[in-house]
Amino acid sequence: MTIQLNHTIVRARDSHASAAFLAGVLGVPVGADVGHFVPVTVANGVTLDYMTVTEPQPQPQHYAFLVDDADFDAAFARIEQLGLDYYAEPGGDGHGQINHRWGGRGVYFDDPDGHAMEILTRVP
Repeated sequence: MTIQLNHTIVRARDSHASAAFLAGVLGVPVGADVGHFVPVTVANGVTLDYMTVTEPQPQPQHYAFLVDDADFDAAFARIEQLGLDYYAEPGGDGHGQINHRWGGRGVYFDDPDGHAMEILTRVP
């Protein structure tokens, strides 16, 4: 059997709002609630299951999404339309810039819970 990542749980203060935020940036739908999870599924079938937590606050995590050039352009346009802060490097370096690693493009932005989201067009 080939091993594949199926899902991960994303802790959020408001699972519906955070799922809608990411889905809106990526241009994908939010799925129907599954128990106390709000799923966002990406093209390779991996699901980010948003779960509301109140105590303690969510520990910021990093989530990266490999996209093609057209999806990058569309998502980046939505990031700019929303007036989000974005940066070229992890941790906020290169504020207002994108990176060009590996001959592609990448950008980081924070979700409402402080999770570092990344879209990139190339990997090493």
